Amino acid sequence: MRRLIALIALGVLIVAAATIADYPGAVDITWQGWEIDTSVGVLIAASAMLALVIWLLFSLFATAVRLPGRFRRNRRERRRRLGEQALTRGMLALAAGDGAAARRQSTRAETLLGATPMTLMLSAQAAQLDGDEDTARLRYTALLDTKDAQLLGLRGLIGQALRAGDGEDALRLAERARALRPHAGWVFETLLALQTRTGRWEEARRTLAQGANRHLLPHAPAEHHRGAVLFELSRHAEQDGDMRRALSLAASAKDLIPDIPAAAARHARLLIADDRRRAARRTIEVAWRRTPHPELARLWNELGGATPALELVTWVEKLAAHNPDSPESAIALAEAALAAQLWGEARRHLTRAMAAAPDAPSRRVCLLMARVEESEHPGEGRAREWFDRALAAPPEPGYACRRCGTHSTEWQALCGSCHGFDTLAWGAIKPEAADTLTIAVPDDAAPAALLPMPNDLASAGQSAR
Repeated sequence: MRRLIALIALGVLIVAAATIADYPGAVDITWQGWEIDTSVGVLIAASAMLALVIWLLFSLFATAVRLPGRFRRNRRERRRRLGEQALTRGMLALAAGDGAAARRQSTRAETLLGATPMTLMLSAQAAQLDGDEDTARLRYTALLDTKDAQLLGLRGLIGQALRAGDGEDALRLAERARALRPHAGWVFETLLALQTRTGRWEEARRTLAQGANRHLLPHAPAEHHRGAVLFELSRHAEQDGDMRRALSLAASAKDLIPDIPAAAARHARLLIADDRRRAARRTIEVAWRRTPHPELARLWNELGGATPALELVTWVEKLAAHNPDSPESAIALAEAALAAQLWGEARRHLTRAMAAAPDAPSRRVCLLMARVEESEHPGEGRAREWFDRALAAPPEPGYACRRCGTHSTEWQALCGSCHGFDTLAWGAIKPEAADTLTIAVPDDAAPAALLPMPNDLASAGQSAR
C-alpha cells in the first residue's frame, strides 16, 4: 500500500514538473523597494528549499527541548533494569540460603526501585534469613500500608509470631488476614490450626463452617474435622457439668468420625451415665462392626452388670458376633473365658486371635496366654515363655499421628507431640513409631521461602501454645 502511494505521489510530481516545463511563465515580485523577477519553476524550488530549512531548524529545536526528558527516562529505565536484576539475584540468594548476599541485593533493589512491595518483601525475608527479626518486622509492617500487599505483610508477621511463641498475636493477625481475604486457603488453614491449638473450639467450629461454605476444604475432611471439634466440645461440656449438651455433641461427633473408636466410646459412656443402656448397647454394637476397640469391650462388660462369670461369657459372645473375624473379638472372648476359669476356651480364642493377627502376637495376647498357662499349669514354668515373648512383641494397636508418628493410647483432637489437628488415627502401630518422635525442622534452620508459610505450624512446635 505504501509503495502504491509513493508511486502515485511520484507520478503527480512528474506531471507537475512536466507542466511547469511546458509552461514556464514568469513571476515579478516587488516588496519594500526590492524587485524579484524569476520563473515559476525557480520560485517553487526556492519555496521548497525554504520549507525544508525551516523544518530542519524546528526538528533541531524540538530535539533539544526533549533531550532532558529523554535522558531522565533512559536513566529511570536503567535503574528499573538494575533494580529488577537485584531483585532476581536477591531471590536466588534466598533460595540458596545466603543471607548476606540476599541483604546486599535487597538494599540495592530498594535503593534503585524504592520501597515497593517486592523490595520490602525481599528485604524482610533477607533480614529474617540473616537472623535480624526486628528489621524483618519493620519491613512486614511497612507492607501493611500498601493496599495490594497487606496480605503479604500479615503473612510474614504471622510467621514471626509463631516462631516467637506468641499464639495470641498470631491469631489476631490471622483474623485480620481473614477479613482481607476470606477465600484464601492458607488463611483458613492457619486460623483453624491456631484456634484449635489455643482451645477455641467454638471459634474453630465457625471457621470450619465458613471454610466448607467457601469450598476451601473437601467435604470428607471438613466433616471429619467437624467431628473432632464436636468431640472436644463434648468433653468440655462434660467438664462444665452440662451433661445434656455433652451427650448431644458426642452423638454428632460419633456419626462424623466413625473411624475413631473413642468417639463411640464417649457417646456410649455418656448414655450409660444417663441410664440409657439400650441406646448405649446399640452404639457399641454399631461401632464394633467397624472398629473394635478394648474400651468398647470394657463398656460392654459394664452394661452386663454384676452377672456371674459364665453368663458374662454369653454376654460377650453377643458383642463378638457383630465382628467375629476381628482379633479384638477373640481377645474379648478370651478375657471373659479367663474370668470364668474356662482355660481351654480362653486358649482357643487366643489361638484364633494369633492366627488373625498379620504379624507376631501382640503384647496383650502374650500376657493373656501367660495367664492361661499360669492358671491351668501353675508352677510348670510355661508362663515364663510367654512373658519373654511379650517383651519382644509388637505394640498394641493404638492411635498414631499421621504427621509425626507419635503413638498415643488415647484419642484427642490435637496430637500431644506436634499439636497437629485431627491427625491421630486408629490402627496397628509400627515398632519404630511406637517409642520415637519425629521432630520438625525449625523455620530458621532452612532457607527462607519468598512467601512464608505460617500454616506449617508443626515447625513452631510447642512454643506456640
